[in-house]
Amino acid sequence: MAPLLIFLSGAIILLGQIVSHIEKWSKFDGLYWSFITATTVGYGDIRPVKKVSKMFSILIALVGMVFTGLVIAIALNSVTLTFEKHIDKSAIEEVRGKFE
Repeated sequence: MAPLLIFLSGAIILLGQIVSHIEKWSKFDGLYWSFITATTVGYGDIRPVKKVSKMFSILIALVGMVFTGLVIAIALNSVTLTFEKHIDKSAIEEVRGKFE
């Protein structure tokens, strides 16, 4: 999954730099704005004005949703595997029996 997450991060950075060039922002402002947009936080302190930049912002938001979904899926999978490996199954059955 790491290569995919790195690719998506790179796409967010690249698209943010394209928008920063179009909008005449600094490179850091483009980086900041792209990750604020990708995480759907959207403070609104920096926002694109040109139509093409707004279209890129939609793409950044979609890529950010995929990125966030993958991070959540990886975290849930890790937690599930950890519980399966370390939890006492007899204790679960004992608790389950009390509610049946």
